Amino acid sequence: MDAALRSAPGAIRDLRAWLTTVVSRLAVDALTSARVRRERYVGPWLPEPLVEADAGDRDPADRVDLEESLSMALLVVLESLSPAERSAFLLHDVFGYSFAEVAEIVGRTPAATRQLATRARKAVEARRPRYPARADEQRKVVAAFLTATENGDLASLMELLDPSVSFRSDGGGVVNAARTVFTGSERVAGIFIAMARHFGERFHATPILVNRAPGLWLVTGSSPSVVAFTLNGGRIVEIDIVRNPAKLRRDLAHRPDRRRR
Repeated sequence: MDAALRSAPGAIRDLRAWLTTVVSRLAVDALTSARVRRERYVGPWLPEPLVEADAGDRDPADRVDLEESLSMALLVVLESLSPAERSAFLLHDVFGYSFAEVAEIVGRTPAATRQLATRARKAVEARRPRYPARADEQRKVVAAFLTATENGDLASLMELLDPSVSFRSDGGGVVNAARTVFTGSERVAGIFIAMARHFGERFHATPILVNRAPGLWLVTGSSPSVVAFTLNGGRIVEIDIVRNPAKLRRDLAHRPDRRRR
């Protein structure tokens, strides 16, 4: 709608190019504003998760690797980029625009947009798992993670975690959540075991897909969360928990099939 309102009748020769330019510039403005808001955000900020039921039978038909989907890890990396870097990267590397076209869209020179895309690409590659898991592999690891957590099996849980695993929790200052990022397999394993012990029978988990990768819908007490996992080489390297109610779908928050595994 904003793009349409900026229309100049009779002056547009290439509607697709014009719309791409206007929408991209509006997006950059929005990203800049959002970045300022996130700097004031309480605790770690995570993107809103895309949650689906995990049917467990869709691997061969609609995806090859988890890396090909918009994983939580990739979205977190994209959020760390500047608006200009993200625009250059997405327009060139994802949507296939030439640097000359990107330059016209973002209002930079082709050389500048090439540098922006290069910096963004390096940031993405540095965080992208070198040996990502297929969905069936991740599903097994997530199930084993949940079993070990519920059983208080610290040794088994640490075997599933990479030694440098990181754990982020986004509560937005609205619900209880860690306001720092925890790292290290022993520390992260201890947090989850303590959580399961504390809530006991009020600790419920249901397998779901989070951004098309196996994850968990977790309810502790009466508070729901979405848990996303990133694997590399068969071990969990990142755990991201979205607890901010504003980022969780209301229909999922009251789903009747919540159950203890």
